[in-house]
Amino acid sequence: MKKFKQLSLLYLSLIPLSIAQSCENYGTPNGTSCACPVGFYGSTCSQPGCGGTIFQGSQRPLTPLSGNFANLTAAGCNCEDGWTGTGCNVCTSSGACQSAFGSGSTDSADVTGGQLQCNTAPRVWAAGQMSCSVDNPTLKALYPLQSTLTIQRSLQPNLSPLPNTTSFGSSGSAYAQLFYDGVEQFYCHADSCTQDFPSDTSGGANWECNNLQCTCRPNATFCGAVPVSNLTGAINNLSGTLGIECGAVDASNGTASCNFKQDTLRSLFGSNGLSLTGCIFGECVSQTVVSSSANSTSSATAIAGGSGLGGGVIAGLAVVGALVAIALLGLLFGLWRQRVARKRGYNPRSERRKVGVEWRAGGGLAGRFMRRGKDEEGDKVVLDGVSGRVMPGQMMAILGPSGAGKTTLVELLASKSKSGVKTGSISFPLSTSDQPQRIGFVPQQDILPATLTVSEALLFAARLRLPESVSDEDKKARVEDMLKRLGIESIKNSRIGGNEGHGRGISGGEMRRVSIGLELIADPDVLILDEPTSGLDSVSASRIASVLHALAHDPVSPIPVIASIHQPSSQLYHKFDTILLLAHGRALYSGPGGIQPVEYMKSQGVKGGDDGEGYKEGYNVADYLLEVASDPPVGLFRVDDGNATRGSGSGNGSTHEKEDQRNSGEGHVHDNLPGKEGRSGYSRRGTYATTFLTQLQCLSGREWKVLRRDHTLFLTHIGVSCILGVFCGGLYFNTDITIAGFQSRVGCLFFLGALIAFSSLSALYNIVELRPLFLRERSSGYYSPTAWLLSRFIFDIVPLRLIPTIIVSTITYWMAGLAPHPANFFKFLFILVLFSMAMALYNFLLGTLFRNGGIAILLSALSALYQMTFAGFFVHLNDIPPVLRWLQWLCPLKYCLEALSVNEVNSGLMIVDTLQGVPVDISASLIMNLLFGFGTNNYYRDVLVLFAFIAGFGLGVIGVVWFKLRERR
Repeated sequence: MKKFKQLSLLYLSLIPLSIAQSCENYGTPNGTSCACPVGFYGSTCSQPGCGGTIFQGSQRPLTPLSGNFANLTAAGCNCEDGWTGTGCNVCTSSGACQSAFGSGSTDSADVTGGQLQCNTAPRVWAAGQMSCSVDNPTLKALYPLQSTLTIQRSLQPNLSPLPNTTSFGSSGSAYAQLFYDGVEQFYCHADSCTQDFPSDTSGGANWECNNLQCTCRPNATFCGAVPVSNLTGAINNLSGTLGIECGAVDASNGTASCNFKQDTLRSLFGSNGLSLTGCIFGECVSQTVVSSSANSTSSATAIAGGSGLGGGVIAGLAVVGALVAIALLGLLFGLWRQRVARKRGYNPRSERRKVGVEWRAGGGLAGRFMRRGKDEEGDKVVLDGVSGRVMPGQMMAILGPSGAGKTTLVELLASKSKSGVKTGSISFPLSTSDQPQRIGFVPQQDILPATLTVSEALLFAARLRLPESVSDEDKKARVEDMLKRLGIESIKNSRIGGNEGHGRGISGGEMRRVSIGLELIADPDVLILDEPTSGLDSVSASRIASVLHALAHDPVSPIPVIASIHQPSSQLYHKFDTILLLAHGRALYSGPGGIQPVEYMKSQGVKGGDDGEGYKEGYNVADYLLEVASDPPVGLFRVDDGNATRGSGSGNGSTHEKEDQRNSGEGHVHDNLPGKEGRSGYSRRGTYATTFLTQLQCLSGREWKVLRRDHTLFLTHIGVSCILGVFCGGLYFNTDITIAGFQSRVGCLFFLGALIAFSSLSALYNIVELRPLFLRERSSGYYSPTAWLLSRFIFDIVPLRLIPTIIVSTITYWMAGLAPHPANFFKFLFILVLFSMAMALYNFLLGTLFRNGGIAILLSALSALYQMTFAGFFVHLNDIPPVLRWLQWLCPLKYCLEALSVNEVNSGLMIVDTLQGVPVDISASLIMNLLFGFGTNNYYRDVLVLFAFIAGFGLGVIGVVWFKLRERR
């Protein structure tokens, strides 16, 4: 019992404040005596009236003093007919008011006459009295006898029947006294009060006052008579805003319930403060005052008709309105740009000049320097002295054994980002346009959207890589024509597939033709392919070669076609017009195809072949050339002026790549190649063929198709949400309001936060899975990274985060019996949605920052464990060692859990429990602070911090995608 009393005092203890006062009950000095509040008299205002009426003033019978205290119970004071309440200050009938007024003192010069009424409603017209019982279980355990609270509320005291007798104080003031077993324990005063009324017009009234002061009477029961329960410090420190909220009077018993609200009392007893029961009201006031005040609409101390929106609500609405306005303006601007772009003219392919490709080696000094660097710095020469030229209508094959530099050459010609240093020049003969050349590049691996059909993939490319001014009908017609040219019209409605989990899909040869079509649909000036026939059977390889030959020799718009070929068949070899043979990064031959390379080898004295006797008639020329290149004679490595000549390709410019950078795929390319830079698609420098809104529309359309066709992840999220919602709701079903029950409530909230943190790992997996496709499409100029991120965010957040979060939280919330108010539920849901968005963006950031998905998943899982540690559930935040305590501020789950807990506590949750046989009825905010260290007023702060995490992670993702997530070869 003693420990419980000490704990209760710890709840109530505050910094003591000594207030000097010459008159008690906040009376005012009046010569040698005091002017006292209504119902208190004597030289120091310390004696309440004993019987009589408030109209008698100083002539009223007083309760005798016993020592320093007057005891109404011991004095046996009885109220006259028509008067009631502690101290007999509350009228019960109009007749009692009229009778008392007629026989009362007339010492005051200002007497308001007229017919008097007794107002027994909570509303005050001039100056009213009220008396209530205090029946809080926790206080009852400490002080088991009867406690009552009397309050005088003065709205317009000058309109009272006898001002300064039946009223006291200034306009808009309140005086309160608490009696315990008939003895006054402490008294309070507040000013600047306003009165308003509930919107339901039920008859209640609410008072809100400022500048609250309270004084504990020394040596009273509450204030030191029992040292172990001395509340002097707590009572004297009550300050700030005071709220007195009263409901309508119950007609069955003539009483009402009220709440005595102040910040400290709220923290002790809940959001309603100190609850008062059995409240009775009485105010003697003339009918004239009632009539005139009822018609009044405003006054400096007049009745307030309602309350406005809070500052936080207004600020929140302003932010939401600003965001909506920005989104609408952005949409309108996007529609305008889209409309302007679609009205621009478009020159068809036939009106454009033909373009060739020429590349030359650089000067000798640079090349020699980099070759010396190989020995001194470990640099590796990948290409050295390679020159060549391909004109429209020509088809070049780049041959050579593995490691000869074929892939590096075609990637350099395609202007791909390379990790190394290159010298020399790439130019485009016959081109007079200032626009960058459109170079189509088909990589060695087919990276395609697995869930789309062949025609959908080509149409997606056409809509993004062709100018906005080309109509959608023309783009569809071009797709149909491309399907026919590539010979894949029969599979246009087949899904591409090929990825794990997406089915078998189309064949490898068909995938290769689709990859070629994705580049051809953009109407390129030059087409470059990296080993387009590798891994295919001879029939598929022949079909692809036929397609490329037809494109290069198109009678209307021929284009240069350059392809690296690993080991072509004889039929495939003879499809090419020119041949470039590489060995060890050097050119052995560059010139016409067919039998000409054999003639050149003979002229150079090279025999080659299996038996060393040279080329045999009917033998595959390509195989012969590869045999020569596998062990080339030194005489074939000629050094000349760098010009491409028939029969040889040489020079002394060089291309170098550091071996360690080449292996890692990282590094910076220093490019001093003069001439025009080729780019994919129709994009200029930093721009794209289509507007941002069109890009977002196309990407969103593809995301929607993917979601509809591959809905396993979505259904898994929904199923898991339903199952875990029922599990969590059943685990915490209808939690009670004991201390242990409150801990279970917070445990339920913690479970939901941890569930969201771990389930967001799927966002990371999606990013890792989609990275290769994004890199290919970005390098080809399909769309802006911002458009891709926005579409990915929308179609990840809504189906995989928002909907599952709503499901699991709704099931758990109502099953667990959390705060029953709709406002608290939506605030609860709002916090979980914010946290889910923050965690999804965090995993987006990890997925884009690390190329290795395993590292990203590991870091995400470890960060979830870190958040669980510093969220405040497993360890009290104030008990964390100072050297580690700062880590809590970097923990989104901490803010989520704190906001959810504060939302639950601020719903008015009270803890009703029994400790060592003593009943406890206190606010849950105390338990929350004691057990977890959460702040009662931190909800909106936590909302802002979660928004900050969302903004920070979002900006981080955008920065990483724009500046780091690029294709590097």
